[in-house]
Amino acid sequence: MNVKNIYFINLCLQLLINICLHVRIMELDHGAHKAARLALQDVISSMPDKVITNILDRLPLQDAVRTDVLSKNWRFKWTMLSQLVFDDNFFEYLSKTEGKDNHLRIISRFLLHLKGAITKFVLYIEKMRKFDDDDINHWILFLSKNGIEDLTFKLLDKTPFKLSTHLFSCLQLKHLKIYNCIFNPPPGFHGFPNLLSLELYPNAEKSSDVGEFAIKCHLLEILKLRYILKAGRVKLVEIAKLKNLKILALSLYDLDNKMITSSDTIFELLDSLPKLQELYLNFQVCKLTESGAKKNFSTAFPCLKALKLSMYLDNAIKLSCAFELIRSFPNMETLEITTYAGWYDSLAPPICSPEVEYNTIGLLQLQSVFFTYSSGSENEVCLIKYLLACSPFLKKIVMRPHSQLEPGKKLTFAMKLLELHRASPVAEIKLF
Repeated sequence: MNVKNIYFINLCLQLLINICLHVRIMELDHGAHKAARLALQDVISSMPDKVITNILDRLPLQDAVRTDVLSKNWRFKWTMLSQLVFDDNFFEYLSKTEGKDNHLRIISRFLLHLKGAITKFVLYIEKMRKFDDDDINHWILFLSKNGIEDLTFKLLDKTPFKLSTHLFSCLQLKHLKIYNCIFNPPPGFHGFPNLLSLELYPNAEKSSDVGEFAIKCHLLEILKLRYILKAGRVKLVEIAKLKNLKILALSLYDLDNKMITSSDTIFELLDSLPKLQELYLNFQVCKLTESGAKKNFSTAFPCLKALKLSMYLDNAIKLSCAFELIRSFPNMETLEITTYAGWYDSLAPPICSPEVEYNTIGLLQLQSVFFTYSSGSENEVCLIKYLLACSPFLKKIVMRPHSQLEPGKKLTFAMKLLELHRASPVAEIKLF
């Protein structure tokens, strides 16, 4: 959708809201304003159905339905909705107006009233709700017959649900996000031919080979797989076949039946993904060896703009791996490092020395750095020293210390950061 269309739709949305207010006011006066009210109703009711649908799709679901009070002409306009988002805000609204036990019946009735294709369906539940597998799979069957293109099931407060095979008949899917499920494609399934993005967080014990499924979706541009990469589940050689990938997120538990021992394995994968722009890697349970950390890589990846790492920095081996990854992305603009999985010794020995000549390492294009759950360790100071010295375009480094970091250590950490040389004259360090 181009900028003009977006502007027009937003303008129509604002017009609809304003008209709702005007009509409410004018309904109080059946005399002098009657003609003006009818004229306004005629203007908005005569808009093309596609425009009305676009307006309704951008309203919260409960508000879209409530537009039926505008006039007789608008009484069933909401049945043209093509995008449905059932989230906790929607369920809270239902609980206040319809009671707590009617959610399933209302959603089923709602779906049956819709007239056109349903291109987007989101079921996002954070709080405990009464849903079972049969309910969800019944809706999947309905959606598979109604042109669904964007499908999200995110059920965080439920035991893993077993996906119906009806999902795999939704061949028009372009975007698929499924959390907390048992994922087993039927034998002979050849993939979703139009799928552009896949975010999959299935149950590791009961789901089948996710990697084999992913490579059958040849147009994939976004692939996010987490908490599932056990032996045999996903192989790097399978991911490497997805040449169109622009965003990749992996939890590196155990690939190809062997533990990740160095960044070498990652570079072998990235070398086959020329279009990659964003990379998210979770090293929390990887075992890095001394020999792996000391390897040198000459490969550079000019397209990659954003890197996110989740890893401990509790020893020189892991810090060296982080250095090697950062150095290999000279055009990277955003870096995020998270160490949320545990608390480690802030006195771990650093690998940097004051004599390191950072100007011989090469310059980075970094603009923003975010560091979450920092421990104030010397290794972290070492890494930040490198980033400040080699990033002439850096605007900010945001540090969010671990909750267990004592105020005294936090102050010492802040003073060390303030003493570091900055290649960028505008670089700021924000310590929260």
